[in-house]
Amino acid sequence: MLDENLPENEEQKPEGTEQSPETAEQATPAKVSKKEAAAADVVVETPHDDFDWSVGKRQQVFYKPEEREKMASAYEVTLNEIVENDVVKGKVIGISNGDVILDINFKSDGLVSLSEFRDQPDLAVGDMVDVYVEKQEDERGQLLLSRRKAKLLRAWVDIVDSYNNGTILKGTIVSKTKGGLIVDCSGLETFLPGSQIDIKPIIDYDAYVGKTMEFKVVKINENIKNAVVSHKALIESDLAEQRDAIVSGLEKGQVLEGVVKNITDFGAFMDLGGVDGLLYITDISWGRISHPSEVLEINEKLNVVVLDFDENKKRISLGLKQLTPHPWETLAEDLNEGAVVKGKIVNIEDYGAFLEIKPGVEGLIHVSEVSWSSQPVNAREFFTLGSELEAKIVTIDREDRKMSLSLKQLSADPWTQVTAKYPVNSRHTGIVQNLTPYGVFIELDEGIGGMIHVSDLSWTKRFGHPSEYTKVGEKLDFIILDIDEENRKLSLGHKQLEENPWDTFENVFPVGSYHEATVIRRDDRGAVMLLPYGLEAYSPIKHVRKEDNQLANVDEIITVKVIEFNRDDKRIMVSHLRYLEDIRREADDSVRQEKETEVKEVRKAVKQQASKVEKSTLGDLGIFDELKEQLSDGDDQPTDSE
Repeated sequence: MLDENLPENEEQKPEGTEQSPETAEQATPAKVSKKEAAAADVVVETPHDDFDWSVGKRQQVFYKPEEREKMASAYEVTLNEIVENDVVKGKVIGISNGDVILDINFKSDGLVSLSEFRDQPDLAVGDMVDVYVEKQEDERGQLLLSRRKAKLLRAWVDIVDSYNNGTILKGTIVSKTKGGLIVDCSGLETFLPGSQIDIKPIIDYDAYVGKTMEFKVVKINENIKNAVVSHKALIESDLAEQRDAIVSGLEKGQVLEGVVKNITDFGAFMDLGGVDGLLYITDISWGRISHPSEVLEINEKLNVVVLDFDENKKRISLGLKQLTPHPWETLAEDLNEGAVVKGKIVNIEDYGAFLEIKPGVEGLIHVSEVSWSSQPVNAREFFTLGSELEAKIVTIDREDRKMSLSLKQLSADPWTQVTAKYPVNSRHTGIVQNLTPYGVFIELDEGIGGMIHVSDLSWTKRFGHPSEYTKVGEKLDFIILDIDEENRKLSLGHKQLEENPWDTFENVFPVGSYHEATVIRRDDRGAVMLLPYGLEAYSPIKHVRKEDNQLANVDEIITVKVIEFNRDDKRIMVSHLRYLEDIRREADDSVRQEKETEVKEVRKAVKQQASKVEKSTLGDLGIFDELKEQLSDGDDQPTDSE
């Protein structure tokens, strides 16, 4: 039978089991009755007094609500407060079966796939890593973490910090794309434009793929988490510091060594070791050059002098020609007026051309010094850039560095012999050199020319322009009319080669004469008529109307009457209208004369009849009545006296 004071799971020892006295003394205290113990106020120890009788059959401990709450609070204090969508630190506590077990000091551990740690091949237990909290508990109560998202979030934070504060990022160029490169910055892909790779133009993008470089973020897009980076910005910031150091030590006249970095139409940019300077085209050579590439080459090293600089704008003006003396200072002393020099044409203007004798020494050949002829010279047509010519020095001013040259003075002045060679009224043949609205210019000899006025081309025709009669390059006969040696002008005539036909025309085309004419031109004011012998006449528009009131057309032949003849002005005026009026007048006069003749014959017949008849009868009266009617009809016609 079990002792009632023993626990239910405790078995009673079987009878017959004995212990030694010593063992019994050590194992249990001396037995004291309950009454004695109560009287003596002594605690009596019994077996299994240390057993917790509140523990259930399954070793479950039941706590009071206040105790449970107290213990839960104490436990939670030891844990981290984590927030979903945040990045926290985690400790690797195990790696197994392709997963990494992380302790983030939370009530449960998290699992992250080992594939997300490819960038850390040496990952080991005890390492600290950043992870992203996706969920504190999923549907299975597990903590969801992400190493990849933590990297991206950290990378974006670094990118924003670089954009705002200018911090430097490291990234690896992973591929080439249109217009630039793709850069992996801590797992986040960014764009590196081709213009931002380096300060110099880059053509081969493939050479940069796989390289790890430093960058600055120059543009971000928060919405799509995209960024544009620049390696050039880092280089420029370094160069800016160097530039400030170089510019602060610059002085005008200082000679520096530079490398030709870029060549443009207006000059060349030179790298002076971290700072750029401009070598303007006019400061490259004392002579004229059309493009800097004629003298300079890319990457060529040169010594240049500092002409000017602006510390605020960081602009430096350089010079190359200033390192050598000015050519005018080394010009030969025996080069004076009258000397003949040789050079090439380097510039052409409307007023003349510049001949370069040596680089930096030029002389002007004015258009008036090109030829002895008085005919105007077009400099742009006469001269050619780069052509070599000889010229004579007319004036030279070493102080002002100016020189005037002449081509025509290389030969004798032909006008000194013009009177003897081309006397007045002498006949010659020349080539038409130029046509103007007022005349034809003909070259008689080298440097000697004259003009035939448009009115001196023909005795009979009037030309609106000399091109109606001749053209440039044709040969034309002429006569010398006048010589003006002072102004170097010759007046020529072509029609004067023939006698003046107007002396004869005065008898052929007197005023009042009639002629057939052909209409060759007509306008609103009148018409030009071609008369016999090739003579032209003019008719006002109202005098060109025909009998049907229509104007005569071009090429139509009509009869005209000469109404004016001016021998001195060589002008004839004709009229078709006056011719028609004369015809009508002549027709009326002819009819009138016929009627007058008829009346006279009737009267004569009446008188003859009256003289034969002595007496008249009533029957004869009828005859007289008829005669009377005829006489009365004749009296009704107008007479010349009326």
